[in-house]
Amino acid sequence: MADHYTQRADAGLIVAEAATPSAVGQTNPNITAIHTPAHVAGWRRVTDAVRDAGGRMFLQLQHGGRIGHPATSGHLPLAPSPVPLPGTVFTSEGHRPAVVPREMTGDDIRATVAGFAAAARRALDAGFEGVEVHAADGYLPHQSLAGNTNRRTDEYGGSVAGRIRFVVEVVEAVVAEVGAGHVGVRIAPGLTVNGIEEGDTEALYPALVAALRPLGLAYLHVVYADPDSPVFRRIRADWPGTLVANPVLGELTTDAVRRAGERLLAAGADLVALGRLILADPDLVARLRLGAPLNPVRDRYLMYVGGAIGYTDYPTLAESPSSSAMVAVDAERVA
Repeated sequence: MADHYTQRADAGLIVAEAATPSAVGQTNPNITAIHTPAHVAGWRRVTDAVRDAGGRMFLQLQHGGRIGHPATSGHLPLAPSPVPLPGTVFTSEGHRPAVVPREMTGDDIRATVAGFAAAARRALDAGFEGVEVHAADGYLPHQSLAGNTNRRTDEYGGSVAGRIRFVVEVVEAVVAEVGAGHVGVRIAPGLTVNGIEEGDTEALYPALVAALRPLGLAYLHVVYADPDSPVFRRIRADWPGTLVANPVLGELTTDAVRRAGERLLAAGADLVALGRLILADPDLVARLRLGAPLNPVRDRYLMYVGGAIGYTDYPTLAESPSSSAMVAVDAERVA
């Protein structure tokens, strides 16, 4: 991991992979975490190497909520309501049917909020510049936002104001612990991954943005952002700070990526976030500057199973003899 991230240290900002803030929040086997001193020490090896190479890193904090399984974590998953994930969950014992999560009590909610704050402190102790609270992609905070996974009738459910409350309390606690300038939030308006159905996206996210706006966060990160979407345009209009946008990419070519990024920038994004591409291209920044071809993503499975193959062995332009002549010509043109 230290090698992988150091290879990519020239990115403007690296948001490291989702790390669970608690044992009960674990999703799949062998994911990263940040809830013990050993996790802090392990991540410190990564952040030290990246900082020595001139890079900056935030750590994404991800609590799986109902996307977990006792076979992996040893715990029954927690969720806003006892609504199971449709289908199966990948566990230490292979794919298993999802279990019905335990509905969070008031004490569970307070403990989970405190756990996010403690994880943020550990992340800074581990050398990260800050943290990104993952409130997207169907994980616990997103489960709290969505009407089909949050069926509560107390102050944490029902109305839009109730369903955003958990996310706002998490972010407020993290800000109180490490400072607003060290905190970003990731959202995915309208995304249906992991069985999410918000039902009222157009009302939900303006309310969430309004609640987060006074906190003075480092950034708000919109994933799968559509520059033509009324919701995206409303978020940009309402959010006074830095807005990071992650484009929906079909064709994975340099030209397609640049066009998608330019559309988001023209729509008001301040920064563009890229995922798969930088996993496969350690020198993605140089490739985009030069208009050079991108490495094909070989087998995404290999990125998540440990070891160097499919993780740290993607070639740079300098290591690709067939592209050396083209790079020389393009470098001259750019100069």
